[in-house]
Amino acid sequence: MVAPTSKEVFIQGLTHEGRTFRPSDWAERLAGVMSQFRPGGARPGSHLNYSPWCIPTTMNGVKCVVVNRELQAYEPMAWDFVLNFAKDNNLQVVEACLLPDSPA
Repeated sequence: MVAPTSKEVFIQGLTHEGRTFRPSDWAERLAGVMSQFRPGGARPGSHLNYSPWCIPTTMNGVKCVVVNRELQAYEPMAWDFVLNFAKDNNLQVVEACLLPDSPA
């Protein structure tokens, strides 16, 4: 269950048993499906980049998808879709806040 106060959730490419989720490009696929959900709605060409509300990344060598809570307010069914994807595939979900990289 995700607390309603968290700003972002991280769907990690690890099952609850600690196994790596496959296929290896699952995060990019999930974020690609969610690319149409964005501030201001879908626009021509918006399928060519990821939504700022659903971003694939790698953290500590583990593929993740960072899902912003704003997605839930914009499109509750899309929010449910990504959380159900994690649940159906037994993936770990962590509440957190993604911080920008510090300047070099």
